[in-house]
Amino acid sequence: MRIPLRRYYGRGDLHFITFSCYQRQPLLGTAAARNCFVSALDEVRKFHPFLLLAYVVMPEHVHLVMSEPTKGTPSCILQLMKRRVSLQMRKDSQISGQPFWQRRFYDVNIWGEKKLREKLDYIHANPVKRGLVEHPRDWIWSSWSYYATGIHGFIRIDAFGSSEESLAPQTHCP
Repeated sequence: MRIPLRRYYGRGDLHFITFSCYQRQPLLGTAAARNCFVSALDEVRKFHPFLLLAYVVMPEHVHLVMSEPTKGTPSCILQLMKRRVSLQMRKDSQISGQPFWQRRFYDVNIWGEKKLREKLDYIHANPVKRGLVEHPRDWIWSSWSYYATGIHGFIRIDAFGSSEESLAPQTHCP
């Protein structure tokens, strides 16, 4: 029996979100797979705007710091992204008929700059702690370069302090 998850939406909070590949398999273990995810994230964001403050794509999981979208909830956005990635990966024959993603995800509301900084540091240190690279600059599937140099990598990052007034949440999935 699943334990019901409590999600707190509609307050305009930022969200630290973590979600994993099916059974924590390294289904995002190739550059092509990670590029596919970043592309899907960018596409979903064009049609369902939300602020993206940080991300890292690891071989078997993803971390995001995002605002609530203009329409729907972070849950809706994740559903759209996950669907796009799994369909594209199947189309490219990079996965078999097995599920691509775990069903659930971890979501923490961020209240304040101290907690935001903690999550940014955690996200950007993740590839180093896992032994994938020696320095965060060497893992290109993250927002680290934006915070270090101001240069956007694969996807545009919204600096903290960006206005969220225009991104007032609504409650229905797009």
